[in-house]
Amino acid sequence: MEEQDLDVPERLLAHGGLPFKEKHRRRASLPVTNRYLEAGRKSGDSRRASIASIGSNSSSYTGSSSDEDDVNPREKEQRSSRGHTDFCVRNIELKAFGRREIEIAEQEMPGIVALRKRAAEDKPLRGARIVGCTHINAQTAVLIETLSELGAQVRWSACNIYSTQNEVAAALAEAGFPIFAWRGETEEDFWWCIDRCVNAENWQPNMILDDGGDATHLMLKKYPAMFKLIKGIVEESVTGVHRLYQLSKAAKLTVPAMNVNDSVTKTKFDNLYSCKESIVDSLKRSTDVMFGGKQVVVCGYGEVGKGCCQSLKGLGCIISITEIDPICALQACMDGFRVVKLNEVVRNVDIVVTATGNKNVVTREHMEKMKNGCIVCNMGHSNTEIDVGSLRTPDLTWEKVRSQVDHILWPDGRRIILIAEGRLVNLTCSSIPSFVVSVTAATQALALIELFNAPQGRYKSDVYLLPKKMDEYVASLHLPTFDAHLTELSEEQAKYLGLNKAGPFKPNYYRY
Repeated sequence: MEEQDLDVPERLLAHGGLPFKEKHRRRASLPVTNRYLEAGRKSGDSRRASIASIGSNSSSYTGSSSDEDDVNPREKEQRSSRGHTDFCVRNIELKAFGRREIEIAEQEMPGIVALRKRAAEDKPLRGARIVGCTHINAQTAVLIETLSELGAQVRWSACNIYSTQNEVAAALAEAGFPIFAWRGETEEDFWWCIDRCVNAENWQPNMILDDGGDATHLMLKKYPAMFKLIKGIVEESVTGVHRLYQLSKAAKLTVPAMNVNDSVTKTKFDNLYSCKESIVDSLKRSTDVMFGGKQVVVCGYGEVGKGCCQSLKGLGCIISITEIDPICALQACMDGFRVVKLNEVVRNVDIVVTATGNKNVVTREHMEKMKNGCIVCNMGHSNTEIDVGSLRTPDLTWEKVRSQVDHILWPDGRRIILIAEGRLVNLTCSSIPSFVVSVTAATQALALIELFNAPQGRYKSDVYLLPKKMDEYVASLHLPTFDAHLTELSEEQAKYLGLNKAGPFKPNYYRY
């Protein structure tokens, strides 16, 4: 990613007098201590159904998260029932509904709940002051409350302007957490919220939990002295990890960082299984599309792309893949998919899904060639994959047809269907499975514990992967849910393989 893409905008987007037609105005455009690792497995709670949409005229995840209030939350004076005012959410009165959402999510998150119970007494994050910038929904609320139970103080903002569940943000604010997020933020609101989490009275953060690298970037650029006092950064997205490696290569990373995205428990579970289930749900909710027989091109065949393809293929889609990596391309071929260049098929496809982590994967030139009614959406973290900016020209008309769904009309009457303005479609138009988020959340919590408690000198100013032992521990926390029973090595077998009976069971270079 180019350096200019990382800069916090000096002149944030103005929303009056946009240079393109709009029929409907939009507001938004470690090792960890051994006693944790060796603790006996406890039975997880029975699995329950994931949170369901409560239904509304909007196709957003929940009706209460729709854009029902035209007053910017920054202009409101809100107060919790305990008198707290250090937050900014859409509507604090949604707190009761949000609390129920969080309670339901907890039933599907056995790993992070088990970690909370095992480590709560020791408070391994006592003294940690964490700036968080992630999606704010029921699942991440469970993580936030877990970090607090483990002794941390937190301030939290959203990493995506469309993915916040307003009711959940309200419930967290009511519980006393400084939350600065609401669904439908502007670009200016987005950076203001992060700034309020970083720079506050009597507050010196010493840890960052990031999803996309925005909190890290803002602190480094705007508060460099404060950034030098950070003990560690935990990053969970491809985009954010890419930024960290760029900083490290340029010798600008002055603190240790943990790359959670490439830990086994993140990439092989969240990236694959979460996207496998959520891509179909989000497209159904937003477009009511019938998948059988549709021509689909998926750009990128990493774990996210693989998950999307598995799901879409199961519903009868005819899938083509675009790839730059010959290894991923060969995997796609062996899985039965055609590997093509986007220009070769773009005139005939019904759905285009981006999942590369790159920029300008789908350009104006591509969209000029698309058939009438083609659906275009993004499953990558960043909104740079689809060149949405190129569509904001006087010759095109934007027509908002429902929440997060725009028709882009060409002068000849042809239209494409753009979902969530090119932002992450599953968290914008649907939800993700709570169980998989539990895996990622437990990984993030352990990474924070490891970096915060690591003796000086263990980690230098570089980017690290989570130790294999912790990956295995996170997986073990979730096995009781399936009544799974691991086979144990005998002394003779362990000696033959050259392993410790308790693990780790694979070398760091092993590819699962």
